[in-house]
Amino acid sequence: MEPLGRRHFFRTSASLAGASWLTPVGQWLACAAEGIAPGALPPKTSFGGTASSVIVLWMQGGPSQLETFDPHEGSRIAGGTTKIQTAVKGLYLASGLEQLAEEMGSVSLIRSMMSKEGDHERGTYNIKTGFRPDPTVFHPSLGAVVCHELPNGGTEIPRHVSILSSQWPARGGYLGDKWDAFLMDDPAGPVPDTKSYLTKEREKKRMEGLQFVEQSFAKGRAKRVEETLHRETIRGALKLMTSEQLKAFDVSLEPQSIRDSYGDSAFGRGCLAARRLVEAGVRCVEVNLGGWDTHANNHQFCAANNKILDPAFSALLRDLRQRNMLGSTLVICMGEFGRTPSINPTGGRDHWPGGFSIALAGGGIQGGRVIGETDPEGKEEPKKQVKVADFHSTVFEALGIDHKKVNQTPIGRTVKFSEGDPVRALLDA
Repeated sequence: MEPLGRRHFFRTSASLAGASWLTPVGQWLACAAEGIAPGALPPKTSFGGTASSVIVLWMQGGPSQLETFDPHEGSRIAGGTTKIQTAVKGLYLASGLEQLAEEMGSVSLIRSMMSKEGDHERGTYNIKTGFRPDPTVFHPSLGAVVCHELPNGGTEIPRHVSILSSQWPARGGYLGDKWDAFLMDDPAGPVPDTKSYLTKEREKKRMEGLQFVEQSFAKGRAKRVEETLHRETIRGALKLMTSEQLKAFDVSLEPQSIRDSYGDSAFGRGCLAARRLVEAGVRCVEVNLGGWDTHANNHQFCAANNKILDPAFSALLRDLRQRNMLGSTLVICMGEFGRTPSINPTGGRDHWPGGFSIALAGGGIQGGRVIGETDPEGKEEPKKQVKVADFHSTVFEALGIDHKKVNQTPIGRTVKFSEGDPVRALLDA
């Protein structure tokens, strides 16, 4: 039998309270077992920056830059893709992003992103953490760092959320599992693991049973009981399950006109939920749109995804602006890499980590700017290259987080949040 240690007891306590240890809520509540009570304030920083939250629109699979943010109409590499003029003179997007084109005064593009990882899993790790995979250290994702470094904000719901979660969702890395993203499906459905399936009477009896187990366990184990923080965790679980802030996930509470503006798609609802969550004090929300791994029929799949991305991305920016939230919310649209300039025999584009695009808006980022330039012939390396670490440092700078802060991993290794340098052209007026 497993010894009745603190982890075993915590699992027992959570189970008795009707909360599963392995559920998203259970993962979030596990912070208490590791020494941080629910609602505890993480260290506050004062490194400058105007953003206080991040929304990451995650394009899983690696979106083609040529069919989104870096079109080269009329060139060989375009393969017939056309471009459209945006609200910023001389700035073009690929056809199919007409609504977003009107919002480009608030959006800037990095067209010269450089990664050394062309594999999906490794590329995802690289762009989400700012580091290449390393067997000696598990780096935290951007969202985990944001939640760790910025104040709580009084939220009773998880501060790091992943909607329509991808295959490799954002993790806490060496900061701990308590900073993993809370996983959420289509906001049209309920929030997972927040409704008790018990009657009030049965739940009352379980709590009485839990109290008996707590008292029995505490005899002669005062220090171990204190270390588990199981009482605080159970109270946090019950508080979460009855919190009014859970309504932030419920997009049905929005006017029909607002819901329609985001588009009738799970991704559109996810973007709307992201706005609502940020409004409630959530620090980082990731919304996933898959289907970008276009090794075949690239143009067809990109066009289909653009129909989903265009209304959702543009409505999110308008919505944030109208609510005076765009200045405090950094919106990022990115994938793990881009696609090749050449089109393969099946009409697709393959993996291309050397010169892809990322879009950024709000949160102290200057709008209407383009960083870098790619070769219309697809032969030369991009100009004004931006490394993944530089991108992360830029985001941290916008959020007022010291990207050079030295942290210590559980095994005593010292690691910075980022090894890059901020892209000043995106931040300076």
